[in-house]
Amino acid sequence: MSETTTLSLDAMGGDYGPEAVVPAALGALERHPELHITLVGQRPRLLEELERQRAGEPERLTIHHCNEVVGMDEPPSQALRYKRDSSMRVALERVRAGEADGCVSAGNTGALMATARYLLKTLPGIDRPAIMSTIPSRGGATHMLDLGANIDCTAEHLFQFAVMGAVATEAIHGVERPRVGLLNIGEEEIKGNEQVKRAAGLLSASEPINYVGYIEGDGIFTGEADIVVCDGFVGNVALKSSEGVAALISEYMRTEFRRTLLTRLAGLVAMPVLKALRRRIDPRQYNGASLLGLRGVALKSHGSADAFAFGRAIDTAVLEVQQGVPGLIEARIEPLLAGAKEGA
Repeated sequence: MSETTTLSLDAMGGDYGPEAVVPAALGALERHPELHITLVGQRPRLLEELERQRAGEPERLTIHHCNEVVGMDEPPSQALRYKRDSSMRVALERVRAGEADGCVSAGNTGALMATARYLLKTLPGIDRPAIMSTIPSRGGATHMLDLGANIDCTAEHLFQFAVMGAVATEAIHGVERPRVGLLNIGEEEIKGNEQVKRAAGLLSASEPINYVGYIEGDGIFTGEADIVVCDGFVGNVALKSSEGVAALISEYMRTEFRRTLLTRLAGLVAMPVLKALRRRIDPRQYNGASLLGLRGVALKSHGSADAFAFGRAIDTAVLEVQQGVPGLIEARIEPLLAGAKEGA
């Protein structure tokens, strides 16, 4: 583990830009004495936010000025071709150049994935990077991938996602021999499309992978597996659906507790429990999706992340850098892929 960790932050990305990234960076510097941060973005705006935070320019924080910003609705191809001085691209270029150990951005997901793949390249044996995030579950947390980077996937892609997810979960979260499940429409062997069935065969034949079989949608939250693998289309729908249900339940609870004087009093009595519940299911606690399979560390923060949530993404990036996750994936993937080909 290196004595210092340097991160480049896309300070202009997301819904809030510097208003979220700057205070998150300042908080991360307090939590991690070994951390150095480069804020990449429009220097006048960043200085203005630092002044608003009454922080000046801390010793372990620097600013790298660039003029352009990738819009949240901008096509990835356009951002990659024409926005060469964007905060997102420059932040990733610093990782490629060895000036930073990792990058965090709340910007356009498609543009981030396309630019990261173009600049950092994929690891040997990895066809496509995947997005992995953490979801609260009965067992504590479930790690799920892919969450939107790859819409159409082969069985081999799903197998690669499983390997990357297992390595990252063990390294970052300390889960020994994490249980891997394939998201499917049923637990029976006859269920699912051909890609999922073939991926199940590859995982079953790979002894180093602790494959536990098919997982249905509700199994994501019951703790049946530590890692749930699926293609990006299914994963993104499942993730957004769960976020919507959580928001709906929260809204219903607020409405009911405010309905009458009696329910308001009941709400006051239940407040400690409600606060504890809110902390446990607060999606900000789990912010920071890893772009696995690249030759460097890159994390995607939720576009609507506030300072607290963006800070959690920074914490995850620090862990990935210090654990050397890309190197661990590279070391594990080649023998496993070789074994899968021999058993095919």
